[in-house]
Amino acid sequence: MADKAKHIFFSGQVQGVGFRFTANSVARRYELSGFVRNTSDGKVELLLQGSGQDIDDCISDLRQTFAIRNIQTEDVPFNSSYEDFRITF
Repeated sequence: MADKAKHIFFSGQVQGVGFRFTANSVARRYELSGFVRNTSDGKVELLLQGSGQDIDDCISDLRQTFAIRNIQTEDVPFNSSYEDFRITF
């Protein structure tokens, strides 16, 4: 697994529709590490770590599944403390 990481915020119809559980399932399918959680302003925050192609494919899968208005992404340093992917609160 390559050491790439992206910090992502999704906005649109992403809370109350199973987004976190779907993101967890998709990220695990791609063997990514990191987390997903809701934010207080109605967005969903993700940290995805793994190969660049797997991260892009995971984001693409989520875009095709949900009514996402906007995605903000930022490349961030890889953090080895995330050994798997999980839902956080």
